[in-house]
Amino acid sequence: MKLLGKRARKGDEGSIKMVPEEGEDMWHAYNLIREGDDVSATTFRKVQKDSGGTSAGASERIKIKLTIKVEEVDFDAEGQQIRLRGKNMTENEHVKLGAYHTLEIEQQRPFTLYKQEWDLLDLERIRQACDPAASADLAAVLITEGLANLCLVGSSCTLQRARIETNMPRKRGAAAAGYDKSLESFFRKVFEAIVRHVDWDVVKCLVIAGPGFTKDSFKTFLEAEAIRQDYRPLILNKQKVLLAAASSAYKHSLKEVMASQGIASQIKDTKAVKETKLLQDFYDMMAHDSARAFYGPGHVQAAHELGAVQTLLITDTLFRVNNVLQRQKYAALVEQVQEAGGEAVIFSGMHVSGEQLNQLTGLAAILRFPLPDLEDQELDAGELQ
Repeated sequence: MKLLGKRARKGDEGSIKMVPEEGEDMWHAYNLIREGDDVSATTFRKVQKDSGGTSAGASERIKIKLTIKVEEVDFDAEGQQIRLRGKNMTENEHVKLGAYHTLEIEQQRPFTLYKQEWDLLDLERIRQACDPAASADLAAVLITEGLANLCLVGSSCTLQRARIETNMPRKRGAAAAGYDKSLESFFRKVFEAIVRHVDWDVVKCLVIAGPGFTKDSFKTFLEAEAIRQDYRPLILNKQKVLLAAASSAYKHSLKEVMASQGIASQIKDTKAVKETKLLQDFYDMMAHDSARAFYGPGHVQAAHELGAVQTLLITDTLFRVNNVLQRQKYAALVEQVQEAGGEAVIFSGMHVSGEQLNQLTGLAAILRFPLPDLEDQELDAGELQ
């Protein structure tokens, strides 16, 4: 994310102007923009040309700058686009004041976001979004016979960039003769997806993972095909290509890939790996000392009030609520845990680890000391009180 201007401080009104430069920046923008905010951006409007007569002239698309009061936010993860709908706040000759309009936020298109009050979480997200080191650290090809998924794992989200499916003939019987040809065609499509989507100047490593030996065969094909096509980026970064075991070729198996020692050591400083390890630590604590691991707003809040929270695990999904008071409660919980000397880790809902944490209400905690009495209590698992 490129920051063009910033007039925002915690607890005050203000605005920021920035340009999303890649897919991950769109996820940051989606988490920053909420109902009630003002957003200014360039848009296009179809207007009728004045023909000088009574009949309507031909229409044309003109470029105008609008500011809307946001009422709806829609994020298209696949198309990498955010659609904002709301009432126009700046009257001009083409759009009346108060008229509804839809703004589309896209990559390489600047926008300005105004809020009545900025909180610490939003300001921290802006800092992370504009950190040049925060980018797609890991590329992963999850592959088995006839199915491959190419994912890019960045600091804040995991994007599925390609899905390749091919009907494979059986290895035995009359169709066996076409098996090798079909497999080569399938491998070539996966190779083309890697060429199209993997930026070797940014990616720390490419992991080929999956069950069985298909991954090994594809790695051999990948290296040979790069030489055959003289694809220099892959030839020069051959050492970045690693193999890993996974139970399937589906996206959820990424958690197995990032938990493996060989891969984690290569990308140990990335946010996604840290989140995966921390969530596994929580599961381990639940299994071996359950009185020091709690999840759900009721139990976590009670543990916090007793000064017991050592590490708070919370997903950014909880901050995308339209209830301002509820968001403020979650933000206050994060700040209070940090002020008490604890660690608060905000998980991305676009990472596999964040999806798993969301299944546990999106809120969990590892405690400094056990609270067996709290473990036996039934508390509200809905919202923070």
